[in-house]
Amino acid sequence: MSGRVLYASFATPHLSGGVEVHLRHIALLRAAGVDASLWLPTPEVPAWMGQVPVVSGPTLDVGADDVLLYPEAPVVPGVDPAPGARKVVFNQNHFYTYATWDAPAATYPGWDPAPSVWTVSRESVAVISALHPDLAVHRVPPPVDPDLFGPAEVQRGVALLPKKRPHEGRLLERLLEVDARTAGEPVRVIADLPRTEVVRTLAEARVFVSLSHTDSFGLPVVEAMLSGCVVVGYDGGGGAELFEATGAWRVPEQRPLLVVDQVAEVLTRGDLDDLGAANRAWALERYSPAAVAPALVDALAAVRRTPGAATTAVHPSRWLDAMPVGFTKTG
Repeated sequence: MSGRVLYASFATPHLSGGVEVHLRHIALLRAAGVDASLWLPTPEVPAWMGQVPVVSGPTLDVGADDVLLYPEAPVVPGVDPAPGARKVVFNQNHFYTYATWDAPAATYPGWDPAPSVWTVSRESVAVISALHPDLAVHRVPPPVDPDLFGPAEVQRGVALLPKKRPHEGRLLERLLEVDARTAGEPVRVIADLPRTEVVRTLAEARVFVSLSHTDSFGLPVVEAMLSGCVVVGYDGGGGAELFEATGAWRVPEQRPLLVVDQVAEVLTRGDLDDLGAANRAWALERYSPAAVAPALVDALAAVRRTPGAATTAVHPSRWLDAMPVGFTKTG
């Protein structure tokens, strides 16, 4: 295929789920023979990103055959960051669609030519399509590495990731500690851990408590499933499709006692090994790199069929101050 594919991204000092999806896309595209790279505003690349191919600079000259992917948050009214170029809004969280947009929806995004939108879940496709039926919207789920996440020989207890709901996370940790049905089970809290420890914690847990909130997907849930965990908790909005797995139980929002009840009930089941294995197989079938690659390649092919022109593109860091607090996790 001719032309480059350039993911406008950020050099976050620590692992970022959204940036990691960029890296996984780039690896899949390059394996398919596509010249794909990360576009960063400066040449410094944090160690956690590995050996990803990078182009750098606050602006970039792009050719008529190139494709640019911009994140959803820095879409600013009245600004086309790459006039004439083939562009994609890579929307990894539909709740952020209007994060920097204070103009009428009908004027979004005002780019020439109109971009495609790539997003990550069925819910996200539905929301964005309802908002903008004139835009081509493609579902490309995040690929999750099955070689990185897998079950330990012995699994026991509960793991929870309180990042999106820190107060409820602390509350649930104590509720699980004092409830007679779960008091003997270790509760592992995933917070400020290096990736190796996250992998180990999920591998050793029996139940993963999902505290997803205003998410378009729910990467931790898939990582837990690949680790052989059963899942209990909240779908965060966009993660509804994940709770179609056999070993996943969705609980109504902000009902911590119901979460504890469900965890306690699940832990009494005699088929947890089978359910954990079924969750891993279910996630592999839908979200492994091999499963996601065809959707990614098809979405790119659709973009390449749209008009494109050479231009000078501006990196989204130009609008960093307008983005939601903590969006790029640079602090």
